Amino acid sequence: MTLKDVQNSHSSHKISIDHAGVTDLQYPIVVLDRQQEKQHTVAKISMSVDLPHHFKGTHMSRFVEALNKYRGEITLRTMPGILDDLKKRLEADRARVEVKFPYFLEKTAPQSGARGLMDYACTFVGEVVGKVYDFVLGVEVPVASLCPCSKAISDYGAHNQRGHIKIEVRSTRNKKGEPQFIWIEELISIAEKSASCPVYPLLKRKDERHVTMQMFDNPMFVEDMVRAAASYLKKDPRVAWFSVRAENQESIHNHNAFAAIEWKRA
Repeated sequence: MTLKDVQNSHSSHKISIDHAGVTDLQYPIVVLDRQQEKQHTVAKISMSVDLPHHFKGTHMSRFVEALNKYRGEITLRTMPGILDDLKKRLEADRARVEVKFPYFLEKTAPQSGARGLMDYACTFVGEVVGKVYDFVLGVEVPVASLCPCSKAISDYGAHNQRGHIKIEVRSTRNKKGEPQFIWIEELISIAEKSASCPVYPLLKRKDERHVTMQMFDNPMFVEDMVRAAASYLKKDPRVAWFSVRAENQESIHNHNAFAAIEWKRA
């Protein structure tokens, strides 16, 4: 019995579509871990291709087939193959894959040495148009900051808040034309160094004393944090482009504060 391929039938609208595919696909993946070599996690994945005006729809099952082929290993090195596979399976000129996942690192408290797992929201976005490939690595890092203005005008104390620094980067290419590798852990470190103090999963009393005083000795506006992160990123020759955004969940205001910088290497 031959089943009709409705997706390949003609569309009466004659309008091309930029992106058509699947979204919010939960899938176990494997990513590279600087300490443990590999880390297993669960991602939410969106996959799409362009659709010419004469096709009615795209074949959704082929997206999952392409993902299954790589057994969930998604990295800077495997992304071009996944994108090429999508283009071939779906007869497209353009393909895009967006992967959102939690990444876990063991962190040690600054004084007690107590250890716990900290999660970071990460993204991989890969896209190919024709033969031009693009890959963006992103990570959102929870941080703590103390207000310099509050410290300067108060007789005692100063207000502090928890926030996030989000960093996205594109890599420069080596002599072979391959994008240079940047670890997730490196971006996390840059974000934490750019704040008044890192955030920890587990703190004892002497740790709380330490981080409270660290914040007081290192006050930061959101503007200070994005500038500090930008300074670190500009010095890294592997970084071709970056976007940095810091946002504080203000403790004494009914709004948040944010600052952002985008930069491209000349």
